[in-house]
Amino acid sequence: MTHKLTLLPGDGIGPEIMAEVKKLIGWLESNNGPRFAITEDHIGGSAYDAYGAPLADETLEKCRTSDAIVMGSVGGPKWDGVDYNLRPEAGLLRLRKELDLFANLRPALVFDALVEASTLKPEIVKGLDILIVRELTGGVYFGEPRGIETLENGERRGFNTQTYTTSEIRRVGRVAFELARKRSNRVTSCEKGNVMESGKLWREEITALHAESYNDVELSHMYADNCAMQLLRNPSQFDVIVTDNLFGDILSDEAAMLTGSLGMLPSASLGAPGVPGLYEPVHGSAPDIAGQGKANPLATILSFSMALRYSLDESDWADAIEKAVQHVLESGIRTADIMADQTRQVSTSGMGDALIEALDTMKAKAA
Repeated sequence: MTHKLTLLPGDGIGPEIMAEVKKLIGWLESNNGPRFAITEDHIGGSAYDAYGAPLADETLEKCRTSDAIVMGSVGGPKWDGVDYNLRPEAGLLRLRKELDLFANLRPALVFDALVEASTLKPEIVKGLDILIVRELTGGVYFGEPRGIETLENGERRGFNTQTYTTSEIRRVGRVAFELARKRSNRVTSCEKGNVMESGKLWREEITALHAESYNDVELSHMYADNCAMQLLRNPSQFDVIVTDNLFGDILSDEAAMLTGSLGMLPSASLGAPGVPGLYEPVHGSAPDIAGQGKANPLATILSFSMALRYSLDESDWADAIEKAVQHVLESGIRTADIMADQTRQVSTSGMGDALIEALDTMKAKAA
């Protein structure tokens, strides 16, 4: 089988880190791995420069007909002056919305070799493995009405609407419960039902869904502000966290920093069966280091690994890539963002080369 893959390198360090994914794809195809039909196009600021829009209609159609989409990063000061609806980030938001990618998976996994990189004590984060499931296409980021208006007294007011329906809550809840069944079988649902009606509905619907279909999974509820505190106090209490768009945005970034570096963290955005998933690193476009060979490509490589697992039914190869990443880190090879004592710094391409070498070593041992 040949998988149809769309690559969207984007802005800043995006092209550099995507180059390492392409290097890995080449290795897979040369070593009896899956085969790919690759389409590459623009998104974000580069798309604005090329097409006058952060996501061209033609690019969107290419994505629709793919089996999976792997993206680099978008944004940068070059486009600070463009209209709000044409900013680079609008291209990513449109892609998520048009494909109805409603479930964002953000793992926060602490590799043993990087325990010391976390700002928390090693005994707090060692062995940490959390999965945050964030609702991605509803809530305050998409609710209407929204805008900025001038009041009669001359003051200006900005307003956004937080809104959720039963079906929006339940479909992301199902994703969380199904994933928990494959992990430690625990789900923590987070909202602010004490002060928000949308949060009250969220808790009621997650509770009802659990009773109807998932009572074999342990369910607990937590207010989002308490969850933020508990992630720093005792993160190992969590397995799967499911929450709305706004709180998921905040909590997943906090959980990311438990691991020590945004450069290590992948993500997946999934929709209904048959819809291509979108896979991208958590970190931004880092324009300050773009083109310097300093970027860590592992988050993008691990995002590609998630694509193999969740969209392309190639879990064995996903396992191999993740084991190779672990091997590289244990051998003391680092990019600048994860440097430590007695480790060796490499460039972006050097990290990609080290991963390929690790895969070669693993293949030779298995022969």
